[in-house]
Amino acid sequence: MQLTAPVIRVAPIPSAHPYVRHVLTGGGIDLLPDPPPPGAPDGRWWPPVMCDAAWVTANRDDFDVMHIHFGTESFPAEHLRSLVRALRTSGRPLVYTLHDLENPQLIDQAQHLEHLDILVPAADAVVTLTAGAAAAIRRRWGRVAEVVAHPHVLALDADAPAGRRSDAAILGVHLRDIRPGTDAVRAVATLLDAVDRLRAQGVAAVARVQVNDRVRDEAARETVTALVAAHPAAELHRSERLDDAALTRSIADLDVAVLPYRTGTHSGWAELCWDLGVPVAGPRVGYVGEQHPEDFAAFDAGDGDALARAVRRLLAAAPRAGSAGRVARLTERRRRRTADAAAITAAHTAVYKRVLASPPAPADLAAPAAPLEPAGLAA
Repeated sequence: MQLTAPVIRVAPIPSAHPYVRHVLTGGGIDLLPDPPPPGAPDGRWWPPVMCDAAWVTANRDDFDVMHIHFGTESFPAEHLRSLVRALRTSGRPLVYTLHDLENPQLIDQAQHLEHLDILVPAADAVVTLTAGAAAAIRRRWGRVAEVVAHPHVLALDADAPAGRRSDAAILGVHLRDIRPGTDAVRAVATLLDAVDRLRAQGVAAVARVQVNDRVRDEAARETVTALVAAHPAAELHRSERLDDAALTRSIADLDVAVLPYRTGTHSGWAELCWDLGVPVAGPRVGYVGEQHPEDFAAFDAGDGDALARAVRRLLAAAPRAGSAGRVARLTERRRRRTADAAAITAAHTAVYKRVLASPPAPADLAAPAAPLEPAGLAA
C-alpha cells in the first residue's frame, strides 16, 4: 500500500502575489489565502495580515511553515521582531526569500536594511534568485542562501503575442507609475541619445516611452514628456495603468526593452520580457543581468553610447517583433518555462521539508551584520 505524502501548509506573505503562486505550481503544498486587511477592497493583500505575532499565535495550528516574500515595508522593525518571537514560541519555522537588497519601492533604504538584519539571521532558510545576491547575503550575514531561479511571470496558459512588425527597430521603456526606484528622466534621456547615435550609424530606431496617467513623480513625467516631444524619433504613450493583456501586447511590440532602474536587485519585468521573447538592455543595477544573461545587455546609466552598443548586440542576436523567429522563440520559451516550473516547485518543497525536519534556528535579533556592499552586476 502506497502512502500519500502529507500536504505542507504554508502561510505565504503574500499569497495572492503572482510570484508566490508561480513558484508552487504542483501538488503537495497548500497555500493559505491572504486574510483581507481591515477596510481593504477585495483582492488587496497589503498590509499583510499574516505578518503579525498575534495572527501567528491565534492560527498556529493552521500552518506548518511561514514564508515571507514581500510586504514587510508596511511595518516597523519591532513588529517583525515580535513576529519572529511568535514563530519560535509556536514552533513554526520561517523561510525568507530575499528578493531585494535594495527596495525599489522606497527612497530611504534604512528601514528595509533594518528589516533584512532581522529576517535574514532569524530565518530557518534563506532563498534568493541569483548567485550574485547569494554571495552578497553570505558576505553580510554569513548565511548560505538557496538560489532558486525566478519563475515565469506570464501565466503558462496565457496568450503570448509575438508583437507587430515595424520597419524601424522599436526601443521601449515602460516607466509605469514612476516609483522611487525608477530613474525616469535619465533613462529617457539616455534612450533618446542612443536613438540619435543609432540613426547616425544607419540603424532605423524609434524610442517608445510608456507612462501611466497616475504617477508618483509628476515633475519627472512632465520632464519626460518635454524630452520626447522635442525628439523627432520618439513617441510617448500615456494611458491608464495597463491591464495584463494590454501590457503583454505593449511589451511584445518592442524589439528591445530598456530598463529604467535607479536601484534594485532583481527584476520581474525582465522575466516578463523573457517570457515574451523580448531582449533587455539594462543599467548596471543589482543582479538583473544574471537572471537571463544570454538575453541581456548592460550599460552604464546615462551613457547613450553604451546603450546604443548594447542595442546593436541585442538586435543582431534576437528575432524582431512580429517575425516567424519571434513566434518560434515564444514556443521554445513556453516549453522551457513549463519544465522550469516543476523544478522550482520541487526546490521550494525541499526547503520546506528540510526546515520542518530540523530544529528551529536560534534567532539573535540583535546580532550585528557586516556593512551591506552595493549590489553589483555580475559579468
